[in-house]
Amino acid sequence: MSDKNVIRIVLADDHALVLEGLRSLLNAEADLRVVATATDGERLLEAIRRFKPDVVGIDIQMPYMDGITCLRQIRTEKLPVRVLMISAFGDAQSMRAALEGGADGFSLKTDPPEMTIAAIRQIAAGRMVFPDVVRRWMASRSAVDDPNALSEREEEVLALLAEGKSNLQIGAALSLSENTVKFHLRNLYAKLGVTNRTEAAAKFHRRR
Repeated sequence: MSDKNVIRIVLADDHALVLEGLRSLLNAEADLRVVATATDGERLLEAIRRFKPDVVGIDIQMPYMDGITCLRQIRTEKLPVRVLMISAFGDAQSMRAALEGGADGFSLKTDPPEMTIAAIRQIAAGRMVFPDVVRRWMASRSAVDDPNALSEREEEVLALLAEGKSNLQIGAALSLSENTVKFHLRNLYAKLGVTNRTEAAAKFHRRR
């Protein structure tokens, strides 16, 4: 397989055994190559800047700079990499932080390894990947809250959309990936009962 078809990956986890196990697992796949590893967020950022990977897998709990802080820094610096957050816990706080921070996917350490491999490939292809537990959490949150109420992030996306900004421009303004912007747009379209940008912008202006 030529190098241009290989997905280049950087991994970050503060547990050496977990890190080595995941690296071995990924390197056994012909289309995946781990080009660097890190045990904390600061070293991870250095590796991303140096090796310019396609995908980065980040453990949420790390010393010096945790995974969510690292994710936000990646988006603030606009580093061109897709981000898979990896966690041992599917708690609501972590999942919401990953979504709001602009992650392209969320993987649980308790999932079969094949699911992590598939998630990396899907993210590299430009798709968002979140497990069923995330969808269940989002559904339960909607059941408690007003299902048509926009989140703070959705309000920000809608306001920029109403200014005529593209998905790329919205992502740059909010330090989000374009995939995450699309994710928020789908949600706010459903909540507003619209099907396109023009209708969404019109609703925004009517609300004002």
